[in-house]
Amino acid sequence: MLNNSQVRYCLDEMGKLFPEAHCELNHSNPFELVIAVSLSAQCTDVLVNKVTKDLFQKYKKPEDYLKVPLEELQNDIRSIGLYRNKAKNIQSLCRMVLEIYNGEIPKDRDELTKLPGVGRKTANVVVSVAYDIPAIAVDTHVERVSKRLGICRWKDSVLEVEKTLMKKVPKEEWSVTHHRLIFFGRYHCKAQNPQCTTCPLLELCREGKKRMKGKDTVNG
Repeated sequence: MLNNSQVRYCLDEMGKLFPEAHCELNHSNPFELVIAVSLSAQCTDVLVNKVTKDLFQKYKKPEDYLKVPLEELQNDIRSIGLYRNKAKNIQSLCRMVLEIYNGEIPKDRDELTKLPGVGRKTANVVVSVAYDIPAIAVDTHVERVSKRLGICRWKDSVLEVEKTLMKKVPKEEWSVTHHRLIFFGRYHCKAQNPQCTTCPLLELCREGKKRMKGKDTVNG
């Protein structure tokens, strides 16, 4: 696994590659962010943004989602995977926000995870992006990059990846690191065809060196 100075180097290089890394889900308030992140499970941000462009015009507040039949909401998000279950969770979430949290999205992660369809990753995104509270949300990109580079172990669970990153990254950098890891994984160290040949982290990346060695063997 990478030592602290190597991790620091990786984070700095990611920062150079993606200095403007940010949440790419369009939203204008914490409530819209919760909905958008909930919809993004097993779905691209690009598709979610296409759906929420109209969705957020039609539904402005929790009460709006509860005024329509479940089937209507399902139809509004039909192009998104798992839309039936997500629509059900959205209405349940809205009901809970109104009944327990007075229509406000809670700032506490533990309270957020009590909401239907909101897991630890979603809660971390919300507290970080909406409320500027340091957090590292481990999605598929963060997990993949962390394990490929050797920041974490291959066998680590998502929670273990999060805890390891929290130990190795200064708290004041948790949120920006989360975004940079996502951008690095989404646009550079992709799941398929990672850009190893042009990667500034190749010499530190155990997975990248294996891939390049394999290509050299094939070419040889």
